[in-house]
Amino acid sequence: RISHEIYLQPEAGEQPVEGQIVVARILRQPGEHSHVLAAVSEVLGDHLTPDIEVEIALRNNDIPAVWPEEVVAEAQQLPDQVSGPDKNRRKDLREVPFVTIDGADARDFDDAVYCEARAGGGWRLYVAIADVAHYVTVGSALDKSAYARGTSVYFPQYVVPMLPEKLSNGLCSLNPQVDRLVMVCEMTISARGRIGSYQFYEGVIHSAARLTYPQVAELLEGDAAEFLYPALTDPLLRLYDLYKTLDVARRERHALEFESTELGFAFTDSGDVENIFPTTRNVAHKVIEECMLCANVCAARFISKHEAPGLFRVHEPPDVSALEQLAEFLGRFGIKVQKDVAPETADYQQILAQLRRQPNGHILQMAVLRSLNQAVYQPENRGHFGLGYKEYTHFTSPIRRYPDLLVHRYIKQIIHSKAESKYVQRFGRSRVKAAFYPYDLPEVVAMGEHTSFAERRADSAVYEVLEWIKCNYVNQHLGEIVDAVITGVARFGFFAELTGVYVEGLVHVSSLTGDYYQYDQSSQTLIGERSGVHYGMGDPVRVQVVRVDIDERKIDLELISHSALTRRRKTRATAAKGKSGDGAKSSRKGRGSERRKSRSKAGSKEKVGKKVKVSSERKKASKKTGPGRNKQGG
Repeated sequence: RISHEIYLQPEAGEQPVEGQIVVARILRQPGEHSHVLAAVSEVLGDHLTPDIEVEIALRNNDIPAVWPEEVVAEAQQLPDQVSGPDKNRRKDLREVPFVTIDGADARDFDDAVYCEARAGGGWRLYVAIADVAHYVTVGSALDKSAYARGTSVYFPQYVVPMLPEKLSNGLCSLNPQVDRLVMVCEMTISARGRIGSYQFYEGVIHSAARLTYPQVAELLEGDAAEFLYPALTDPLLRLYDLYKTLDVARRERHALEFESTELGFAFTDSGDVENIFPTTRNVAHKVIEECMLCANVCAARFISKHEAPGLFRVHEPPDVSALEQLAEFLGRFGIKVQKDVAPETADYQQILAQLRRQPNGHILQMAVLRSLNQAVYQPENRGHFGLGYKEYTHFTSPIRRYPDLLVHRYIKQIIHSKAESKYVQRFGRSRVKAAFYPYDLPEVVAMGEHTSFAERRADSAVYEVLEWIKCNYVNQHLGEIVDAVITGVARFGFFAELTGVYVEGLVHVSSLTGDYYQYDQSSQTLIGERSGVHYGMGDPVRVQVVRVDIDERKIDLELISHSALTRRRKTRATAAKGKSGDGAKSSRKGRGSERRKSRSKAGSKEKVGKKVKVSSERKKASKKTGPGRNKQGG
């Protein structure tokens, strides 16, 4: 960033009016006696509108958002509907009542499901995923563009898709009552929720219905009277029975379950934020999530059974040192943490179970989340710590994630080869001559690194826009006094989340008058030198909103009251003083970058066991926006 004022050269380039956001080209760097000089190369639009903030976030994070001409041309050459010849040499599943279950405003449908009971007990689960690899071939313009993007990016009211809409919302989307090409994972699951045999094959389906999460949840929770598809009731109830068994198996393997509040946003016609509200994740979300997890596990096992290098979704265990730091911090809240040993998923799940019994356990779990490693894509299988799997990958979302497309190509390469494999079904001799998966190990390593980066890049862009939206909303409530909970402490102050608003602001240490405060890193608290007052994570406070800087995404709060108990420091605290950070005279400078670094690390962990997006699902979606698209917890 340039910290100087920038002067625009008169009559050089397009001339904006006051209040507009521009892209400028630097003509002269700052000198001892000269200003920065620039020429406007593009006017993006008016300041303080959601569309402009999305555009800025895309540019800040170098996310491609414009389709190259060759991509548009290639997409236009594709048919509007599945052609007759394309349905040949595939398993015909058009009579099977597959359904899609998604959000109410979803427009692309990656996955469809069907379940039947087995005579000897257990279930047979079919997960049908859009066959994107049939249309997006290796090395094509569509392929290169999808790889460059790496993932779709979901903002409230707007989406930057990985694939053009003709594919993402049309030809590849498993829309109801039309034929669609799919990759099918057919698997058996025991009465104890264990995956048994599985096979992958190419198929064609005809989705029986496009269902929403609320619709299905009402049915599964006992209200069948209003369900519009009575013929689908029994298959959906079988899915529910399967889910209940898989949920028990999930708990037995100690998959991590973080409690969090997912946000939706309501906007006015002018684009202002009208409301921020918590969204509900119902049982239908969980049913689909477990089905997707099963298919992803089968795909990972498939890669493990074959020789070519493939991409796994890897979430490594935290370091012992990270666990020791976590134990030291949580110990002050009476949370017992086993340390000095390599942590296992069960250890972390026990920590989370203890936190659920704490009044502000959902705040303290942020520290648990920060101690975890980031999940990445790589060819070396090292398991998935958060989900408790020995092998895991992403197979179920090729419309919006490039790694899933690569996994599809991996499987299709085996299907269309002459290699013996009990894990695939073939329906006629393959007529495909081009290689589906022509990648060697160095290429797979590079693709894993790029797609991992693309995921973090998308997270960063969405985070920027969400922070802008939150600041925009809080700016409408300047001067108000509200209850809050401390969510983080640093040398320069503490962050507090406004109760019922789900937005954080900073109480700067310099505003804590009447004492001199030291930061104790071991306990992550601010301690008053004379009073002994502690400010730590989870403490309830009452604050006033005093300042909002929308451009910098900063909200300043002032402490009105602190309802936590005043605790005198232990005698050893004096020794800690010499090791602690700056006190009440700490500068405000740097608070944003430190907080962003902390939040970015926490936010980019593998989001296990829950939906992770807070944006709406589609471009120019409804005025109210809710959870996004992740259907499998990793």
